Amino acid sequence: MPIINRISAYSDDMAEWRQYLHAHPELGLECHQTAEFVVKRLTEFGVDEIHTNIATSGVVAIINGQGDGATIGLRADMDALPIVEETGAPYASTSQGKMHACGHDGHTTMLLGAAKYLTETRNFKGRVALIFQPAEENEGGARIMVEQGVLERFDIARLYAIHNVPGLELGHFMATPGPVMAGEDSFHFNVIGKGGHAASPHETIDPIMPAVALAQGLQTIVSRNRNPFDSLVISLTQIHTGSADNVIPETAYLNGTIRYFDPEVRAMVGGRLQALADGIADAYGVRVDLSFTLGYPPTINDPDETDFCVSVARDVVGHDAVLPDVGPEMGSEDFAYMLEKRPGAYLFLGIGDGPGLHNAGYNFNDDASVYGASYFAKLVERAQPL
Repeated sequence: MPIINRISAYSDDMAEWRQYLHAHPELGLECHQTAEFVVKRLTEFGVDEIHTNIATSGVVAIINGQGDGATIGLRADMDALPIVEETGAPYASTSQGKMHACGHDGHTTMLLGAAKYLTETRNFKGRVALIFQPAEENEGGARIMVEQGVLERFDIARLYAIHNVPGLELGHFMATPGPVMAGEDSFHFNVIGKGGHAASPHETIDPIMPAVALAQGLQTIVSRNRNPFDSLVISLTQIHTGSADNVIPETAYLNGTIRYFDPEVRAMVGGRLQALADGIADAYGVRVDLSFTLGYPPTINDPDETDFCVSVARDVVGHDAVLPDVGPEMGSEDFAYMLEKRPGAYLFLGIGDGPGLHNAGYNFNDDASVYGASYFAKLVERAQPL
């Protein structure tokens, strides 16, 4: 079964929706205008229930099928990024410093396209829960939705989502069973010494040398403490200290990110960072305070659900246009919180050549919407057939 003809018939409508969303980006949890647009479209389609103000501005809509059955969840993220757009598109962002640079405008559009088709046809049993989520990029809107009991409230049995991929051929899908995206935490070192005149270092407690030692020591965790078969990235991304060439500063600050898949690897890294902080504090006579900001957990696809999604994607675009096991990547994604609670899968959809994600020149390819909407619709019809 190729792209659904009925969905192709309103591809122009989807392009219009997507370009409106692109021109009106919103950040974090405050996606109220986007949610209002979504609700208007869903109301026009005739969905059976619309629930708003979830996780501040999130929307969940219900479409009833024909006959009893489970509830399948389809999720799209709605938020943009704090980037100044440089696409030059006629529908470029009208909000200075905000931009849909990750394609969430496209994700929302694809789910709206599927919603329109599913409401018209209802060729499935049970129900569909359409989840329009804010704050994927930062606050973790998926986590908040889970904590607010969305999965239980709507009795969602399994969940699916997709993300666009620039550089992958238009209409091609990629999947990975098991771990697909990494967990992400950040670490923060504050080194506290005693400032003074740079001409009299013996009268100070210099925080810069222990900061340098910390930076070097971090690199040994991956190379000397990790099993080489375990994926791990530790990147030092910030060092801040000093303000003049003749002053030894009082403090130094270091910050970075940790990417992992195995919770035991995460625990090992935390222990090693604390050991470095304690040892360097003793060696240099400074105080080293270590703290963590816990980010998204690993995104782990259910293997059976992934196989099912691969089969559905091949129904839509053909066998050779779907890569069934491309391996994990070190980016992170808050859909992980939903997959911790329910079986499901997260796939990637190619949108063709163009600037990468989180780039000021990025723009979602409207030709991709029919593929994503057809995939979402076929998931429902295949998962809960009449």
